[in-house]
Parts: sequence; C-alpha cells; structure tokens
Amino acid sequence: MSTIESKNNTRTIVKRTATIVLAAVLLLSLGLFFVEKWEKTHREYSEVPKVLSDKLEYNGNTYELKDDIETILVLGLDKFKTEEISSYNNDKQADFLLLFVIDNSNKTYKTIQINRDTMTEINVLGVAGDKIGTVVKQIALSHTFGNGKEISCRNVANAVSKLLDGVEVDHYISLTMDAVALYNDMLGGVTVEVLDDFSSIDENLVKGETVTLMGDEALIYVRARYGLDDPTNKNRMNRQKQYLEELFNKSREIAKEDDSFISRAALKLTEYLVSDYSGNRLEEILEKLSEYEYEKTLTIAGESVAGEVFMEFYPDEDSKKEAVIDCFYEIVE
Repeated sequence: MSTIESKNNTRTIVKRTATIVLAAVLLLSLGLFFVEKWEKTHREYSEVPKVLSDKLEYNGNTYELKDDIETILVLGLDKFKTEEISSYNNDKQADFLLLFVIDNSNKTYKTIQINRDTMTEINVLGVAGDKIGTVVKQIALSHTFGNGKEISCRNVANAVSKLLDGVEVDHYISLTMDAVALYNDMLGGVTVEVLDDFSSIDENLVKGETVTLMGDEALIYVRARYGLDDPTNKNRMNRQKQYLEELFNKSREIAKEDDSFISRAALKLTEYLVSDYSGNRLEEILEKLSEYEYEKTLTIAGESVAGEVFMEFYPDEDSKKEAVIDCFYEIVE
C-alpha cells in the first residue's frame, strides 16, 4: 500500500470515528435534554382521581361536603438522608403516613393516621414515570415507584386518595428519619409515658415510666417494633399517635413564646424533606398549624394478618367512611 493510500485510509478512519463520537454525543445530549424536559413537566405524577361526592347518605343522615378544606400528606420514610437511590425505582418505603385535614373556615385541623401495611391499589410506574398498571400491596410500597422524590410522593398521595374514596390530597411533605431526632431536640425533647417494653432495645425506655425522649431515643420510640412483645404496626401507631400529640402541643407552646422558632425549624428541616411547598410556603403552613386548634387524630380500624412475606392490614370499610365523613363533611340539619 502506498504512503498516499495509507494516509487516505487513516483520514477515513479518523472521519468515521469522529462521526461516531459526534453522533454519540448528540444522542446523549438529546437524551439528557428530553430527560430534563420530562422532569420539569412531570415533576408531580398526576392522574385524574375519583373525587368525593358533594352529598352522601350514611346511617340515615345526609352529609354535605365542607368548604375551604386543605389537605397535607406527611410521610416518614424508612431511610436516612445519606442513603442514595440506585435506580429509578427506589427502596424508600413510606413507613409513616399522616393526612392533615385543615378546616380553614373554623381554624381547626384533624389528622387521619394510615397504617403503612394497609392493602390497597397502588399505581405501578414505568421508567418514564407514567402509570403502566396497578397492583394491590401495602400502601408503604407506593413510594418505591418513581424517583424517590416528588414523583414517588405524588404516587403515595394518589394511593391515599384512592383508599379514602377520592379525598383530594393537595400537598405532600416527606421526611427522612434524620428529621425526627433533629426536630425533637429543637423542642428540648418530647415527654411521654412509655407504652411498651423496650428493654431489649433501650434500657432507658421502661414501660410505664415517664421519659423525655432525646436524640435517637425519639426515633427508636416511634420506629421500633421488632424485638418488642407486640411487633405489629398497629401497636407502633399507638406510640406514634401519642408522641405526635405531645409534639404538637409542645411545638405550639414554643411557637407562641418564640416568634423565630418556626422559621428556624423550617430552615433546619429543609435538607431532610421533599415537598411541593416552597420554603416560604412551608413556613406559612407551619405557622398556620401552630395557630389553629388541633382536634384529634383518627385511625382506621381493620384486621392485621400475616401475609406470605409481610404483615397485611385490611381496613374496615365503615371505619374508613366514618373517618372521611368526620373530616370532610358536615351533617345537613
């Protein structure tokens, strides 16, 4: 082969290689562009949900849907902030679910505590974040579909809406486990009467004793269930309800005395949460809750059974309907 032919072949190879590299870069750039564009337009997984009826009949009474009701779904994830997502679907389960139902007309709020083992229909999301099917599983698993952030939270909100007969979930806030001890200690601890025997986990948590929970003790108290006499989530929910009521009370007391407390708390918690609220709006809603009267926390009765692998909770339909009526309806005289 002549020197000229060799140079021509070399140029051809270089051109082909350059063309392949440019094509690869172009495809990658287009891919990243469309992923970014998709993320912006699908930041919240959405689906047209069933909505609550304006009026309904139940046990011989007529009820009418209340006006000016706002809902916020608060999720406690079973992972720490530093744990990264390894794929589009993630392993962060919604271990704790609490729906705040805020009555702006009466300046009150109630909460509905949802058992994380509740068997209900949840949406299965594909790699693009779109619904590709449904499956009946524990509601905690609805968060494992999606990006582990906004899309996963909205998928949980959708599952809660379906479970509660079409209740609209307006907003969501998810917190990793780091936030529990952090906020608990900002309050100077939360005092409770210990409801279970934690001797195999923490010798300071003695059943029947009154204890001010600090640091990781707060997380242990609201999270632990294995190693206790009653490892069911229902029993853990009783502790969570007790703890939250004391936490709400102490938060209101401190907020009344310290005008800067809410803004400082919101700022500290920001890195541990995912929400569709902006930072300022989050601060506003925390201020609202500190000023409104907390009425009660409702739980849905049902049956816990051992599934093939995990516990399964089957909600009682009447109990579920009564919780919805209590929070969202008023009786027509």
